[in-house]
Amino acid sequence: MGILGWIVLGLIAGAIAKAIMPGKDPGGIIITMLLGIVGAIIGGFIGRAVFGSDIGSFFDLSTWLLAILGSLIVLGIYHVVTKRSHRAHS
Repeated sequence: MGILGWIVLGLIAGAIAKAIMPGKDPGGIIITMLLGIVGAIIGGFIGRAVFGSDIGSFFDLSTWLLAILGSLIVLGIYHVVTKRSHRAHS
């Protein structure tokens, strides 16, 4: 899958992760999209490291699940970091 496929997959996975993740997001839609792209890439690395399998095609279910998992991880880290920095400034 090419870079354009990863971007599209990341955008959609980021939106799904935002819908799944409870709580108010400190970032807007642009931040969520960027986090989704990063999460999709991280999900690909997790899949390769844990399952030893290469990422499949755009329409492969495991590709989508890994991208959403990676997006949830990145979004969760973003929540923790922004909460902590928000409390430090308050």
